[in-house]
Amino acid sequence: MEDPFGRIVNYLRVSVTDRCDFRCVYCMSENMTFLPRKDLLSLEELERLCSVFIDKGVRKLRLTGGEPLVRRNVMHLIRNLGKQIDQGRLDELTITTNGSQLHRFSNELYEAGIRRINVSLDTLNEEKFAKITRWGRLPQVLNGIAHAKKAGLQIKINAVALKGENETEIEDMMHWAHGEGFDLTLIETMPLGEIEGDRTDQYIPISTVRQRLEQKFTLEDIPYKTGGPARYVEVKETGGRIGFITPMSHNFCESCNRVRLTCTGTLYMCLGKDDAVDLRSALRSSESDETLSHAIDKAILLKPKGHDFVIDRNAAPAVSRHMSTTGG
Repeated sequence: MEDPFGRIVNYLRVSVTDRCDFRCVYCMSENMTFLPRKDLLSLEELERLCSVFIDKGVRKLRLTGGEPLVRRNVMHLIRNLGKQIDQGRLDELTITTNGSQLHRFSNELYEAGIRRINVSLDTLNEEKFAKITRWGRLPQVLNGIAHAKKAGLQIKINAVALKGENETEIEDMMHWAHGEGFDLTLIETMPLGEIEGDRTDQYIPISTVRQRLEQKFTLEDIPYKTGGPARYVEVKETGGRIGFITPMSHNFCESCNRVRLTCTGTLYMCLGKDDAVDLRSALRSSESDETLSHAIDKAILLKPKGHDFVIDRNAAPAVSRHMSTTGG
């Protein structure tokens, strides 16, 4: 699939649920109104949609949420999608999780064909973790990560850099992650959805974080890629990798190879735009995949050149939907 700007779209991110057992301050309002369960696609419908995308050239598929592992029977979907790897139709199936359910599912995830996971973790301080996630418990997440490591899963820790919250802990998180054999990716907060706080109070440019690290460590740019937007460096002193995701200070739109599918069957061609195409109607209108395939083709032609993220005290969010709706 090729968009109007010559970019090949071969990476699909699928939100299997908008629900989550955390309420992270930069992602959600504390009193979220979630979609009625009747509005969600069934797991079978999600599998069919993913299969059509794979037919059309998607080689990497990431399952997200909300928290994907809180959806009932989600392992049925994961196991069936994992078979696409065995058949050579899919290069990689991955998952982004908050880690709360990894103690239950790590072995099953590995057996289903998943080899890499991203775990969202912004602090190793138990009190701060509870404050940032509102409902989360750090020991549960660390226990889940330990189970995932034991199961053989390669782990990348995703941390959102938050001014005044965790910016002084990044060095400690790097030492911990690299000591465990994990990559660490640092992400700028993004203006998605209404939250109780002001994002101008949260935002810190990743360039500032990198400059601080460079005062104490040797960071060497490397060509390592995982298919996403992170730009990686190797830290000479630890031998580990750090990725930087900079949607605000230096967007990565020129190389974007991704589209996002929600649990209701809505396809967003850009995380930072409201342009979307309803695939649920095409999915349910015919048992044949021809109509659905045609709808996807039209959607890819609407993919914009880039987003227009701005964090300003007087500006509304770039889009009204929360990250959990689109898929983190």
